[in-house]
Amino acid sequence: MIEKLIASPSVSSINPQWDQTNSGVVELLAGWCEALGFRVEIMPVPGHPGKSNLIASAGQGTKGLILSGHTDTVPFDDSRWNSDPFVLTRRDDRLYGLGTSDMKAFFALAIEAVRELDFSSLKQPLILLATADEESNMCGAQALVNAGRQLGRHVVIGEPTGLRPIRMHKGIAMETVRLIGRSGHSSNPALGVSALEGMHRVIGEIMTWRQEMQARYRNPMFEVEVPTLNLGHIHGGDNPNRICAECELQFDMRPLPGMELEDLRAELSGRLENLLADSGLTLQMESPFSGIAAMETPAAADIIKAAEELTGHPAGSVAFGTEGPYFRQLGMETLILGPGDIDQAHQPDEYLGLERIEPMVKLIRSLVRRFCIDQ
Repeated sequence: MIEKLIASPSVSSINPQWDQTNSGVVELLAGWCEALGFRVEIMPVPGHPGKSNLIASAGQGTKGLILSGHTDTVPFDDSRWNSDPFVLTRRDDRLYGLGTSDMKAFFALAIEAVRELDFSSLKQPLILLATADEESNMCGAQALVNAGRQLGRHVVIGEPTGLRPIRMHKGIAMETVRLIGRSGHSSNPALGVSALEGMHRVIGEIMTWRQEMQARYRNPMFEVEVPTLNLGHIHGGDNPNRICAECELQFDMRPLPGMELEDLRAELSGRLENLLADSGLTLQMESPFSGIAAMETPAAADIIKAAEELTGHPAGSVAFGTEGPYFRQLGMETLILGPGDIDQAHQPDEYLGLERIEPMVKLIRSLVRRFCIDQ
């Protein structure tokens, strides 16, 4: 199963040149799930041709367990791989291929874990969920929210965590600030309004705001325990002897749980509008994508306590984002737990260690028994 999943390209990207359908992966999963007796629904994602979610269900009830993952991978640089990214290659007790760690292999392990399960024994439903485009725009998870599809009570997202339970992660926002001024000959500053000099003031204000946020918010469960803001890209002007008429800054923010993206955007917008009042500059602010909210599942949640007991590790935190906030929005208790390693995600020669396979299968079996059979 892993071999076939890896061999089915499903890159998602905001760049249309790289973006692909996920239909091949969805069809594979649908066939395997139907053969085991699941009820299979393929859910087209509105507004995204060629993109679908898969919902495979067994049993009845309102609680139950969802085993969830995303069907897509990131783009890849073929020249930096030592083997074909779409051919599963085994060497040094590792399985190499695009999506082995992040996170196609999880689907194969989940199906293997329930292969011998007698569905008549289920007291609560078991759902296998496969979403579209987690790596680019989260449209698959957003479609579930828009449709109000609360599929169950407990969800395990098989993102790469090294078999350690995770209950919280930071959010992600990418923002653009653009200043429009007026060009003119550099010999006389009065002939124009410099967007570049205005951006110098904007950067100073943003850095002050970052310092204030890091003084207000702190969570020692994270390796970097404060919210971060990275100035990633700037461009302005076209010639040394022309007053710069336009300048653009792009940055990203990683807020902690409890910090809402829309509140942060509104706060920054207000500060910059006040800063630039009467400057002669036009301020434009955009968000290239809606962002990913920070997530926190309570430590006392049943799925978290069960995972801690089964793995022997306390539930921790990660800096990367997941579809968890969408599931939390639907009222599901969300655990992030998978066999891969984040250090392998988005890297050439991505691999999954063979030693992770059997422990993950056993973990899934134990969680299914606890939340679907012993309830």
